[in-house]
Amino acid sequence: MLKILKYSFYDLIRSRWSYVYFLFYLALGFVLLFLNNDLSKAVITLMNVIIVLVPLIGTIFGVMYFYNSKEFTELLLAQPLKRSSIFLGQYFGVAGSLTLSLVLGLGIPFVLYGLFRSEAIWDFTLLLVTGAFLTFIFTALAFNIALSNENKIKGFGYAVLLWLFLAVIYDGLFLLSLIVFEEYPLDSFSLAATMFNPIDLSRTLILLKLDISALLGYTGAIFKQFFGTNLGLMVSVGVLLLWTLLPIWRLSFKSKRKDF
Repeated sequence: MLKILKYSFYDLIRSRWSYVYFLFYLALGFVLLFLNNDLSKAVITLMNVIIVLVPLIGTIFGVMYFYNSKEFTELLLAQPLKRSSIFLGQYFGVAGSLTLSLVLGLGIPFVLYGLFRSEAIWDFTLLLVTGAFLTFIFTALAFNIALSNENKIKGFGYAVLLWLFLAVIYDGLFLLSLIVFEEYPLDSFSLAATMFNPIDLSRTLILLKLDISALLGYTGAIFKQFFGTNLGLMVSVGVLLLWTLLPIWRLSFKSKRKDF
């Protein structure tokens, strides 16, 4: 698996799209810091970009790489290699290269602007950790979708629909349910609904770490009470880790039983 991971990683690192992804975050970091020169405010702005863009890029890159490397994958399947090793190696190569581009692209400008001497270092670290989680989660979901659909158009369609549902539609349904059932106690429901969406959970964690939970509106006090504690932070990171491991497990399970 390590050899396949290394091949996929270096293959994507040499890809021009990886350079575009890296340069986008590099330019974004320098522009935000040049215009603002306040690391804390720059982190808040970056949160809005990362929460939406990172899942989309992870989803598209995952589906594209799976379909574009299909012939190479079939060649590997003809070799005495474990199926799970092949697909997991490709997955970790894709997710690892995207995460590296994200960390370096944002890390370089912030370090040059004195991140290690600023109090915003922990907020920025949480932002990068959250971005890494979202990259691994949505790349794994994209691989699962592509593995389950031979048709490229259907695979791309389902992948984009998944991102659209979790990034936009889910929030609308969540807010609608809060309005419709406003007469009932919705504390537990709000917490559970947030944990069922990795994008919402990531946004909530960052907002609370930045101590601007008022932006969460109706459920701000509830999230502050739970997520604002160390236990809440540990549980939230654990849920994100679970969101990462379950798609990886399904990818391994599905690859062993799929008829190629």
